[in-house]
Amino acid sequence: MLNALRFWRERGWTVIDAAAYEQAWSRFGGSVATHPRVIERLAGLVGLPVRYLGWQADGDIIAAVACWGRDLALSRKVLKQQGKRGFFDLGNAEVILPVAQDVRVPVRQRMSYVSELNLPFVTTLKPQAESLALAREPEDYSKKFRYNQRREQRLLEEAGAVLRPVQDFTPAELAAMYERLFQARWNFEVPGKAHLGDVFTLMREFMTGSVIMLDDRAIAIQVLYRVESPNWVSVEYVNGGVDPQQQALSPGSVLSYVNTQSAWSDARSLDKPLRYSFGRSDREYKDRWCRTVPVYKV
Repeated sequence: MLNALRFWRERGWTVIDAAAYEQAWSRFGGSVATHPRVIERLAGLVGLPVRYLGWQADGDIIAAVACWGRDLALSRKVLKQQGKRGFFDLGNAEVILPVAQDVRVPVRQRMSYVSELNLPFVTTLKPQAESLALAREPEDYSKKFRYNQRREQRLLEEAGAVLRPVQDFTPAELAAMYERLFQARWNFEVPGKAHLGDVFTLMREFMTGSVIMLDDRAIAIQVLYRVESPNWVSVEYVNGGVDPQQQALSPGSVLSYVNTQSAWSDARSLDKPLRYSFGRSDREYKDRWCRTVPVYKV
């Protein structure tokens, strides 16, 4: 029965290897959640094998998907079912499947938060009730907003704070900072705390952004993962932490400003659009930074 269901779900698709999936992603693009090395490393961390499928036309792979059974690989639902929910956290990450832009293919694995970029090319997508928050372009902020952000940054630096890139720190140091500041901000433990050092080690090449330091102690940090596709740059803002005792200096707001501005500068230097996702559009503060875009599910 299970084989019959899988045959129905995968009809039209053929099994491919990880190298073929990576080639498809490199050609057609994707997001953090579908990046081949992200999938390989995090799936390896939890010990769940990945099944790769490709859609072929004239012997050429024109679409690919990485699966955990009937779900997209790295699915939170599968992690929970397997008792592995606490191993890593990607938040409500934007899903961009590697699909050529001149085809229409059916994808039948369960998934959510699928990007609007895939809508014209994946026939099985349905609207999702939730929406995604993507960072606005710098010009979309009012002059007053930009002035206030620069002023907050100046006051923070005058108080002795410095901005340091995440790559200045080891994965273990970043994990310790994040654990402490997340707990201070939200008053509960960071998701995946036990494996955070391992996750940051595996994801180090994708980590981006800055840490705000005051008196050699971190007061604000954001977990940001960046991947580059042929036609866009994707940044996933998973979560962050801030020292509430420094609230008067607005370190969280300053860090959001600095990180988004830096990401836009990076993408524009590459002459590519930026998809900087704050995850699900579910909090008022995201309205300050983001535009709301629809997402889809299978």
